[in-house]
Amino acid sequence: MKVLLKEDVYNVGYAGEIHEVANGYGNNYLIPKGLAIKATPNVMKQADIYRKRAEARRAELEKKYTALAARISETTLTFTAKAGETGRLYGSVTTFQVADALNEALGTEIDRRKVGAGSDSLRDLGEHKVTVRLDADHQADVTVIIEPEDEELMDLMEEVVESDEVEAEAAVETAEPEADVETAVA
Repeated sequence: MKVLLKEDVYNVGYAGEIHEVANGYGNNYLIPKGLAIKATPNVMKQADIYRKRAEARRAELEKKYTALAARISETTLTFTAKAGETGRLYGSVTTFQVADALNEALGTEIDRRKVGAGSDSLRDLGEHKVTVRLDADHQADVTVIIEPEDEELMDLMEEVVESDEVEAEAAVETAEPEADVETAVA
């Protein structure tokens, strides 16, 4: 079935475009929701009108989404959760929790289903990047930090990080003299 899109439809096309879609998708979803109309010869003449309206709306949304994506990328959300000694959470931090915290932090109304699109719940301590899909062309990553509720576990993790940093510094110090020897021999 050929339809003229009245609005932008994710994974189908932009307003004012004519697309071939499955009969069921067109009759049961696009047309009843007011997203498209059947492409008849008279409707084809109206395609330009829909296209011009959509271009103006897209330009406005472009500015809005670009600014919002920049704000999202700068945002860091911190959660506390119960975790085992290995750093694995007993539960998880869901994308719905991330969406709610993000909306609260930014004062926006981002749809929960657009946060972490395609990703699983966060089940480990540490820093994670969660993708927020604003529309087909605009995505941003919000930084999510998950810390343990238990103070002892937090101290233990900090000690492990510090010991790793000390080991890394020692490795760099021992590697530097060898590099000097190799350049002197060459």
